[in-house]
Amino acid sequence: MVNSKELQSDQIAVVGIPFDKQSSYLRGPALAPVRIRESLSCDSANMWTENDIDLAAGGWQDVGDVTFLDDEKAFETIEATITALFQKTQRVISLGGDHSIAYPIMRAYAKAYPDLTILQLDAHPDLYDHLDGNRHSHACPFARIMEEKLAARMVQVGIRTITGHQREQAQRFGVEVHEMSAGPLPDLRLSGPVYLSLDMDCLDPAFAPGVSHFEPGGMSTREVLHIIQRLEGNLVGADLVEYNPQRDPNGMTGMVAAKLLKEILGRMIANKPMED
Repeated sequence: MVNSKELQSDQIAVVGIPFDKQSSYLRGPALAPVRIRESLSCDSANMWTENDIDLAAGGWQDVGDVTFLDDEKAFETIEATITALFQKTQRVISLGGDHSIAYPIMRAYAKAYPDLTILQLDAHPDLYDHLDGNRHSHACPFARIMEEKLAARMVQVGIRTITGHQREQAQRFGVEVHEMSAGPLPDLRLSGPVYLSLDMDCLDPAFAPGVSHFEPGGMSTREVLHIIQRLEGNLVGADLVEYNPQRDPNGMTGMVAAKLLKEILGRMIANKPMED
């Protein structure tokens, strides 16, 4: 259950959203929040970020997991939880869960940040109008987000499996798609409030095999860290989704997820990008 009683306005809230009922292929991401926490506190590492911030010193608070009493009202529960956290702080990192959770999160964020830019790191655009008749599949959240104009700008990086339909959707919504086949990672020019939606399968399976959908040809861990650490604009929130512990040999992907979480926290606490 989420407990934000001790959360301060200058802290970042970290909340678990153990929901994977909209997964199209395999279940398992609902187990991710607890595994990411275990990896984060593992004695094999420490709590310092690469920009010299000691996360053990504060600046953030883990408020626990969302509790789902009715799966039919899961999106309402997620939106209400993020909205309630905004009464304490307007900076939240969500640990999913499948990527469908981005839609209700963005419904809450749009109330506070009408000029929001979304940066999505992902192998898939997740822009289907529907998948097998399901408009709330984890393959569809950004179609819903852009339909409702919950973001002023959307940029996708890491894409390497886009269908003709999703390409049409990207053009329809004005989504800026940077495909891996285009070569070097783009020089992102972002400004204003920025929200990072990070699907673990943006990474090549060699670096993060603990995902449901293997898609070779992705980014390295260092490339993703580079994007996080040098991200321009005011990073006001993030989600870390689609980690599937049931497909994770030796917990390696869990450690990668914890590393990314640490660097996202460090970037948000510093509130400025690292310099090259």
